[in-house]
Amino acid sequence: MIYSLNYDLQGDFEPIGLLSINPQLMVGKKSLPANDLRSLVTWMKANPGRATLVNQLASAQLTGQLLQSLTGTSLQLIPYRGAGPAMTDLLAEQVDLMVSQAAVVLPNLQAGTIKPIANLSPRRSQAVPEIPSADESGVPGLYASGWFGFFAPKGTPKDVVARLNDAMVRVLNEGTVRARFAQLGLDMASPEQQRPEGLATLHKAEIEKWWPIIKSANIKAE
Repeated sequence: MIYSLNYDLQGDFEPIGLLSINPQLMVGKKSLPANDLRSLVTWMKANPGRATLVNQLASAQLTGQLLQSLTGTSLQLIPYRGAGPAMTDLLAEQVDLMVSQAAVVLPNLQAGTIKPIANLSPRRSQAVPEIPSADESGVPGLYASGWFGFFAPKGTPKDVVARLNDAMVRVLNEGTVRARFAQLGLDMASPEQQRPEGLATLHKAEIEKWWPIIKSANIKAE
């Protein structure tokens, strides 16, 4: 997900390659009456507007809007200044749901103090393979993964782009780098996505997906 979107971004940079996918997990308070995305949607439909989702980033707000749109449900978006206070209140069961990157929520998931609802991706994550994807959980299209891409200034010569991409791919294939990505809860980009064309395709698709949601929700850059 691009957290600050503008159509002009497609023309301002030359894509080098995608580095990694940053899985976004939806987690719930321990006493939430739902244990997965499918049962969450059922509960939300039976209790319109009752569910609370912490809004610690614009990305969480976008995910909340997308969830409501895809499932015909309604929820409350509760603003927070950062993931720390949001997690504190989730642990205290003052709010129902949180969406955040895997690295932020993994310690509490492993401790059993919060519950996993879904990995908001088309497929399971290498970092948290035990958590079902959105597709498996009954809400296909509820994808909100972050990602890290490598770009160069517009007009960078093609041979320079190619050399930069070659160097990037070599580094990504190093065992120590792959291990570090796993420790950080990041999924390695596929070989196709690591190419300039793969990043360009992803970039375009993300803008086309999220820009209408941003405009309809009147979300401003932070």
